[in-house]
Amino acid sequence: MTSPDTSHLPAAPGSSPVARRVARVLVRPLERFLAIEAASGIILLIAAAVALIWANSPWAHSYHALWETPIALALGPWAVDTTLHFVVNDVLMAVFFFVVGLEIRREMHGGELSELRRAALPIVAALGGMLAPAAIYVALAPGGEAGQGWGVPMATDIAFAVGVLALLGKRVPAALRVMLLALAIIDDIGAIVVIAIFYSSGVELAGFAIAGGGIAGILLLQALGVRNAWVYVPAGAVLWAGVLAGGVHPTIAGVITGLLTPARAWFGVRGFLDASRAHLDELEARCAQPGATAHDLAEPLDAIRRAHREAVSPVERLEHALHPWVAYAIMPIFALANAGVDLGGLDLGASPGVLLGIALGLVVGKPLGVVLACWLAVKLRLASLPRGVDWKGVTVVGVVAGIGFTMALFIAALAFPASPALHSTAKLAVLIASATAAVIALIAGRALLPVAPAAGAAQTADEAEASTEA
Repeated sequence: MTSPDTSHLPAAPGSSPVARRVARVLVRPLERFLAIEAASGIILLIAAAVALIWANSPWAHSYHALWETPIALALGPWAVDTTLHFVVNDVLMAVFFFVVGLEIRREMHGGELSELRRAALPIVAALGGMLAPAAIYVALAPGGEAGQGWGVPMATDIAFAVGVLALLGKRVPAALRVMLLALAIIDDIGAIVVIAIFYSSGVELAGFAIAGGGIAGILLLQALGVRNAWVYVPAGAVLWAGVLAGGVHPTIAGVITGLLTPARAWFGVRGFLDASRAHLDELEARCAQPGATAHDLAEPLDAIRRAHREAVSPVERLEHALHPWVAYAIMPIFALANAGVDLGGLDLGASPGVLLGIALGLVVGKPLGVVLACWLAVKLRLASLPRGVDWKGVTVVGVVAGIGFTMALFIAALAFPASPALHSTAKLAVLIASATAAVIALIAGRALLPVAPAAGAAQTADEAEASTEA
């Protein structure tokens, strides 16, 4: 989506024409890059590469020291001492999971998850794409501490997966992209459930009581009709602290908050237009009065601002506002903090099952599980392929789903908290498998998916066929 053209607007008072021209020259390439659908995936890849190079350079100690930087927060008698790594993995990633919760809520309200008939195939595909990799991992790393990593190859990275499909251009029909998005969202739901149940510490009821207080606060604010998102931050913070104290990973609080966010607009488009016209008329009338001041204009301007905010639902508004921050800041920072594997200190012979289990789980298990599950669902008439999607397209989606990256790295950190060696091996496996899956997906996409004809060419072909039939 391109930004609106503002070149015809007058310059801000006091601004410098020379400075504006220099700024436009510097910013325009960045705007063009960010307009590319695969941009967030490219930034993620760069962040991971920087982390890997940095962690194996002569300055590797500075890489590890950076993320162990102590951070202290004190408020009266309460004090919290933690590290920068905790802030990235447990605080910033809670925002990432909040956006995931918003996406799930939006899809449940009016998207691919709103009807069982529409969601049947992505649900089946996601389940197959989670179970097959986990089974492969368990077969290769069946016991001991290494066995805890079975959840790592279950996850799909939405940003990378969508970015790879974007690189295939017109070969990818819209229905295939929608199928991948729905599969990835359901995959996220599965990963969230796995994290909450299998990768959390002992349950503390007092913590859940605190989390319940946070949820009650959110519901109370909604009952009072509060629509300002910032007002909900303290209640969300209480929920986050309660989930952490309860022994569940605190990022689950982000998902819960996202799912609790209203998915219905207050004004809607029609209400926004009607209210804006009325308040603009009021604003014009006040401006026409002799001696009108800026204070007199504040009330109708506030009303227009409220109508503008409530033209869309809170779910859509917050997702739109936070998505760039998550895609271009939080996820790259997470990759930078977690993709640094010290290759010199790896002992792959001590844990070959972890490396092979994750790598084969993502590269082989994902496409195998997705395709077989879809084939079985179609064969049993539980679901049908979307219009415009054939089995070649399903195969490409399965291969793309093998790009684990962000969520896989996150689960790896939870699976091996007490074993740096296994954790490093798991991270290396995720990086290798995700890169391999991306390359295979690009090759398979170019080999299996035909280039969609241009609109004019399609129309000419239709006319030729019609004239032949006549």
